[in-house]
Amino acid sequence: MTEPARQGDSSQDPTHPAIAEPRSRKRRGPALVLGGSALIAALWAIGRFTDPPKTAHAKTSQGAPVRVGTVSRRDMALIERSAGTVMAETFVQVTPLVTGELKRQFFREGQFVKCGELLFEIDPAPYQAAVDQARSTYLKDVALLKNAQLDQRRFESLYSKDATSQQSRDTAVASTNVLAATAESDKAALDAALLNLGYTKIRSPIDGKTGAVLIQPGNVVSASNTTTLVTIAQVEPVKVSFSLPQGDLPQIQASQQGTRLIARLDDAPTLGSNASSAPIDFVGNGVNAQSGTIELRATFKNTDHRLVPGQLVPVVVELGRLPGALVLPRNAVNDSPAGPYVYVVQQGKAVQKPVTVRFDDGTDVAVTGELNPGDVVVTEGQLRVEAGGAVQVLGPSTPPPRMASDKIHPAAK
Repeated sequence: MTEPARQGDSSQDPTHPAIAEPRSRKRRGPALVLGGSALIAALWAIGRFTDPPKTAHAKTSQGAPVRVGTVSRRDMALIERSAGTVMAETFVQVTPLVTGELKRQFFREGQFVKCGELLFEIDPAPYQAAVDQARSTYLKDVALLKNAQLDQRRFESLYSKDATSQQSRDTAVASTNVLAATAESDKAALDAALLNLGYTKIRSPIDGKTGAVLIQPGNVVSASNTTTLVTIAQVEPVKVSFSLPQGDLPQIQASQQGTRLIARLDDAPTLGSNASSAPIDFVGNGVNAQSGTIELRATFKNTDHRLVPGQLVPVVVELGRLPGALVLPRNAVNDSPAGPYVYVVQQGKAVQKPVTVRFDDGTDVAVTGELNPGDVVVTEGQLRVEAGGAVQVLGPSTPPPRMASDKIHPAAK
């Protein structure tokens, strides 16, 4: 027998909240499904963008990318490089030799002038007056000397006839000698006045290029002060001074007994495309104790005036030759605690081989070791190479332009 429902019993009332709650949970079910799908999609996207690309992995598996060079056998020049300084063959400071007002200037600053060419003029009027005065004094004393000579001849003639005393004759002779000395003194004073007058015209003592004018016309210049009016540098020819290590002294001294060494100005942007060469005509008489080098100089014609005093230029000197050497690019040699080595590419792998450097000219090196002409060596990308590891050859390397400051090792061992 069924018990009638109790009044107020919520379990039998479908509208009661306790009965309605399960229905509301069933309606949120699709939202949970959609949220889970979004989470899965986000995780898939993250995994997609964090996974490494298959192409990059495939490229890495091909080996470390490198550039290479080739070993060759040839004669190698034993050269030294140094930074040289251009020096004027002659450098003069033009100064006044007399005092006066600087009246005129006859050249332009920076102009090339010839020896004897007029540069400046100092007011010549006071010196012309001094010349005129010295000349008149000289002419007066010359006239007195001529009269004294006539008197001397007359007294000598009278003395020979016993018509005058010996004292009178001796007095006439002495007067002639005094006036002769006076005339000589006047002549010297006239020459000095003429010399000072000539100094009022200042001329170039050498062929060369003028610098800036330091004293302008209108100023009073003095011979007692070392006042420089202008400087002149002889730039054709010029000298280039440079230094080599004292370890090169045997080759330098041997060259002095036979064919002289040749200095060459290496190609550089400041020098143009063509290099010049000249024999070394000066070797210093001592080694610099601080730098351990010895000074050398070479004279270059410099007809195109492209070398300027004070300019720094790269200098190359060939001290000898190394016949039949194994030569390879300088960048192929690597250093390690065990000594220098190179990577030789064999069948797509990098094989490490030790070498001994005989000479380095800044671009190539001569070595000894287990190498043969034609071997391919790694010149770029060694940091990514492992001994025995695979390599990917990108092509030959291009050597960087050589600078004048490249340090070159001493002559071959």
